[in-house]
Amino acid sequence: MELNVDRFAAQLAGEPLRPAYLVAGSETLLVLEAADAVRSAARAQGIDERDIHDMEGRDADWDALDAAINAPSLFASRRLVEVRLPTGKPGTEGAKLITGLCAEPPSDVVLLVIAGDWSRTHGGKWSEAVTRAGHACIAWPIKPHELTGWIGARLRSRGVKAAPDAVARLAQRVEGNLLAAAQEVDKLALLLDRDGGQSAVLDLAKMESLVADSARFDVFRLIDAALNGQPAQVSRMLAGLRGEGEAIPALMGMVVKELNTVAVLSRARNLAAEFKAQRVWESKQAVYTRALKRHPPERWQRLLVEAGKVDRISKGRVRLGQESADAWQQLERLLLAVADAGAVRLLAS
Repeated sequence: MELNVDRFAAQLAGEPLRPAYLVAGSETLLVLEAADAVRSAARAQGIDERDIHDMEGRDADWDALDAAINAPSLFASRRLVEVRLPTGKPGTEGAKLITGLCAEPPSDVVLLVIAGDWSRTHGGKWSEAVTRAGHACIAWPIKPHELTGWIGARLRSRGVKAAPDAVARLAQRVEGNLLAAAQEVDKLALLLDRDGGQSAVLDLAKMESLVADSARFDVFRLIDAALNGQPAQVSRMLAGLRGEGEAIPALMGMVVKELNTVAVLSRARNLAAEFKAQRVWESKQAVYTRALKRHPPERWQRLLVEAGKVDRISKGRVRLGQESADAWQQLERLLLAVADAGAVRLLAS
């Protein structure tokens, strides 16, 4: 059965574990929460052993996974086996293995497939087999007009009653960033609980006094927008930072660090292993994976070189032509090139 994110946790809580689950989507927060719901249900039903297998592209060893699943556990009667597919595509060999497991599921294994990318074209016989044996939960992106409803529901789930205009303002502030929205909701619930005010309706004025202005764009969200391929967001966030009087040298350390990480990842033969080596959090891996599809390795190296140039310009160490270069303009061109392959031509301007 395919379930939406809102129903998934409740369904898990009301039934014995199924043999297989698929959790997929580009909304990282929703995917992580759905996967956590499976893990929690497994723990509640006495499954403490968890095996994790990162299956990335041509380096995916499906034979090793098959052997691991069929090997009896030495420590527990049942195991949760997580198969992580960043691209959402297991290939012929992986699809055959998953389909076979779902057709004749081992009695001691619960299979959890987590895909970091998903669309209508990703499904196939293997995902249908998972759905027949268990459940699929697809975390489709939250559309702009759905965001206020999503925030309102999340506030209610935390025991917070909010007026519609307060919810709308919070949605405006987080700018579609679900992780930021979730953090603000949790903070509101905590602050209101301390205030003893969760029984009252949170109006616009009270919300304004409690919530930090997420529209004050920080460098982390700026870089995420660039890596996620959101050029319009990049330009607007840069304008916000510049208007707040932020200094470019204070931004460039993180910009250079992130571009260096992507450049290293772009040359990796085993991306899953390199994620571990670079200590990239699981919640950030989908962002890097999307960015890596946009440029070849040599271009990421060029973008890194350009970042160093912007850093030197911001410190007055480089001049273009007869006049000092505009560091803000150069930074915008750089990040637009990161976000959009077609904008690379701007770097030559």
